[in-house]
Amino acid sequence: MKKKIVVLTGAGMSVESGLRTFRDADGLWEEYPVQQVATHEGWEADPTLVTNFYNMLRKKCWGVKPNEGHKLVAALEQKYDVTVVTQNVDNLHEQAGSSKVIHLHGELMKVCSSRDVDDPRYQQTLTPDNCEIAPGTKAGDGSLLRPFIVFFGEAVPMIAAAADEAQTADIFIIIGTSLNVYPAAGLIHYVRPGTPIYLIDPNPVSAGSAVKQIQKGASEGMRELSEILMK
Repeated sequence: MKKKIVVLTGAGMSVESGLRTFRDADGLWEEYPVQQVATHEGWEADPTLVTNFYNMLRKKCWGVKPNEGHKLVAALEQKYDVTVVTQNVDNLHEQAGSSKVIHLHGELMKVCSSRDVDDPRYQQTLTPDNCEIAPGTKAGDGSLLRPFIVFFGEAVPMIAAAADEAQTADIFIIIGTSLNVYPAAGLIHYVRPGTPIYLIDPNPVSAGSAVKQIQKGASEGMRELSEILMK
């Protein structure tokens, strides 16, 4: 039986693909206040603004490709049972070939009912040639179609599934996250004592003495870690 690796990824995973983070100095929150485009109150106040914002993000996302880090994570499946838990809403892990991906904060390429976000009957996956939603477009239940994104202040439905995965990991890898965003950051506490934990990030991250940090970007760090894990 293959050993199990659980990989937790954050915004730093996709930076090398050309996707700007939200929190960095030149991040998207500088141009679009979070209250306007990523909260339920913002959606209620101006659904047209929110719809157009995510249309813009989708167009940007379809223009980028997985980086080497994404591909090296996918390549771990040659030897291990790998589950990726990502805070990112892009689909770059899937594009790179990862077969099991849990999206904690939703999926940019999907839209859903604004009345019942998690009802699969009204979820739609958009395509590169049809990635925009006209403001005012309605879901099958008559409510406005909204981005399939976990807005700030909303529950994170997939956190329980992610915690279950973390509890069964033989190796736990963290890439491109400062471990400041909860509940995702709390997943490290579900890892069994004695389980190897690796953290790849170019910036120092306070994660405890049990965590081995590789202070490099996603691709360079994954190259180093892959040499260890794929022997």
